[in-house]
Amino acid sequence: MKLLTDTLRARLLENGKQPDTDHIPVVKFFNPLGAATWIATELDEDKDTLFGLADLGFGCPELGSFSLLELASVRLPFGLGIERDFLFEADVPLSVYAEAARHARCIVEDRRSLDAAAARRKARR
Repeated sequence: MKLLTDTLRARLLENGKQPDTDHIPVVKFFNPLGAATWIATELDEDKDTLFGLADLGFGCPELGSFSLLELASVRLPFGLGIERDFLFEADVPLSVYAEAARHARCIVEDRRSLDAAAARRKARR
C-alpha cells in the first residue's frame, strides 16, 4: 500500500519548511496487527524522514523522527504491512497529542482526552 498520497506528501513537506512550529498532524500510520502507531506532522527534504509522535505500544510514546521507507518496508503476517488511517483528521496541534499520549501512555484521539491535554498545556503557560 502507498503510505502517502501526493497531497499528503506536499502538506508534510510544506510543514517541514516551517521548523519550530506546532503543526497539526497530517497523517496517522498504524500496525494492523499490533499496538504501534505513528502521527506525522512534517517530512524533511530527503523525502524519507518524518517528524511526529511515535508509539510502539510499550507505554512510552515519544516525539521524534522516523523513516517513511522503514515504515513502508515492514512485512507482517498475512501479507500485511503498516497502513495509513484513511479516516484520521486532526484539529489540534501535535503538542496536544503528545500531552494526551504522555498522560494515557499511548496515542489517543478521543475528544475528551485531547481537550483535557489542551487544558493542562494552557494551565502551564
